[in-house]
Amino acid sequence: MTAVLYDIPGPRARVRNGAIGVVGSVVVLGIIAFVLYRFAVTGQFDARLWTWITYVNIQYILLGALGNTLLAFAVAAVLSLAFGAVFAAGRLSDRAWLRGISTTIVEFFRAIPLLVLIFILFFGVSRGLGLNITAYWSVVIGLMLYNGSVLAEVFRAGVNALPTGQSEAAYALGLRKTQVMTNVLLPQALRNMLPTILSQLVVVLKDTALGFIILYPELLYQARFLGSQGQLGAPILQVAMVIAVIYIAMCLILSGLSKLLERRLSRSPRSGPTDPQAMADGANAVLIAHAQGGGAPAI
Repeated sequence: MTAVLYDIPGPRARVRNGAIGVVGSVVVLGIIAFVLYRFAVTGQFDARLWTWITYVNIQYILLGALGNTLLAFAVAAVLSLAFGAVFAAGRLSDRAWLRGISTTIVEFFRAIPLLVLIFILFFGVSRGLGLNITAYWSVVIGLMLYNGSVLAEVFRAGVNALPTGQSEAAYALGLRKTQVMTNVLLPQALRNMLPTILSQLVVVLKDTALGFIILYPELLYQARFLGSQGQLGAPILQVAMVIAVIYIAMCLILSGLSKLLERRLSRSPRSGPTDPQAMADGANAVLIAHAQGGGAPAI
């Protein structure tokens, strides 16, 4: 049984794929060149539209907006991971009532658009229940509820994707479910889930931009404010380009940190074998040795 989804391309297929790649690259570069040409023709690169970025006060405004964005992201990311871990554990519980409650909460908040959640928290809860929720906490709690529900499914799927022999061998050794989860399943599942967790954290970072709708002073809010200033020449496109570069830089930094963490986990001397079948075989060997009264096998 093959482990690939398609046959290895032959000489003609490789030539054809290479030609398609070259043509696609030329088309993309042509589109980018055309866009830059139109920007130049319409005067979007004129110095008068870029002088705003040299003003110290505007730089302070952008730095403050960047700090607000990172603050909302950091708190929302931590709370989302905690929310996802708690409700993933609830969905993996042996108790039916706990699984039912966790499933209902996760599916409910996954089904509501994030913008609607933010609106409900900022306008509905504040006015309907009389609770004063600021724009910051409306953004953070909305991000936590939505992205935490998605991460709960990521954690649950990552644990369930491991071979059943892992947990069966651990239970046969007398470990409790908590020990099986923390010592056997999670260390393996975390390596598999790390790229997906990173992708969701990038979504959390970008979704902080929705805060501008409720006047949370993050990057997009300040970009709209600066771009609408007539005394600066209304440089909405120029401001948007700068903000886009800032977001791209933040996402690249987050991706680099994740790759560094992934390499450290793979090189950790305590990580042990990463092959699930090898770990299952090792656990089975221990069981057989104990059943025969010979103690643990020599390593």
